[in-house]
Amino acid sequence: MKKLIYLCAISATAFAFQGCNSSTKDARQTADSLNMVKDTTSNENLTGGIAVEPTDSEFATKAAVGGMAEVEFGKLALSKTENPQLKEFATMMVTDHGKANEELIAIAKLKNITLPNGLDEAHQKKMTELSQKTGKDFDQAYTAAMVDGHKSTLELMKNEAKDGMDADLKSFATKTEVTVQKHLDMINDINKRMK
Repeated sequence: MKKLIYLCAISATAFAFQGCNSSTKDARQTADSLNMVKDTTSNENLTGGIAVEPTDSEFATKAAVGGMAEVEFGKLALSKTENPQLKEFATMMVTDHGKANEELIAIAKLKNITLPNGLDEAHQKKMTELSQKTGKDFDQAYTAAMVDGHKSTLELMKNEAKDGMDADLKSFATKTEVTVQKHLDMINDINKRMK
């Protein structure tokens, strides 16, 4: 019974914390806020606490949003581009980032990390911009977004692999870093050929 009361108290605190902030939050900010109010000193499986340090949970939310964005941008590219190299790349984005997202979701569940349930404001804005473009304009904008996104994601993975506190998230970052580097090399090559 105490466990149930404690879980209710944590949930109420999380909702109150959200309600006190008058500005609107995007999905990643909301997840980060929920993770901040979780108790890091308790047994996460029994009390609703979180099993990682704040820097690790922030990594997880950033990685989750980035991974979701790669999948959504990839799906958009598959419907918009006629470039066979970009179609191949977009297919790889949907597949590889989809698998990474599933792995991250499993780790987050184990550690009681709340992940975003949608794109953050910056990625949603980029999605809107991309969806309004067609033809070569789309191809160039998508390619530029993939270069920038993969550079950021690579840095995120390297930092977590080096400085992360949680062994499972460090392992995820190390493994994902290799895939992201491969994607960055491929999109840089496509970008050079398009010019």
